[in-house]
Amino acid sequence: MSKIKVQQVKSSINRLKNQKLTLIALGLKKRGQTVILPDNKSVMGMVNTVKHLVSFEKI
Repeated sequence: MSKIKVQQVKSSINRLKNQKLTLIALGLKKRGQTVILPDNKSVMGMVNTVKHLVSFEKI
């Protein structure tokens, strides 16, 4: 199974509550933090919700 590397590049200050909760669900707590997650539909849906706050790449 492939994986993706997700890094938070912008802060969650002054963002909608669902965007803040999505970042927490992805395991991102602060700017600059990186996590490796499985590449599946649910994770990609969460990444799509906060695509303006994170960068991601397939590994």
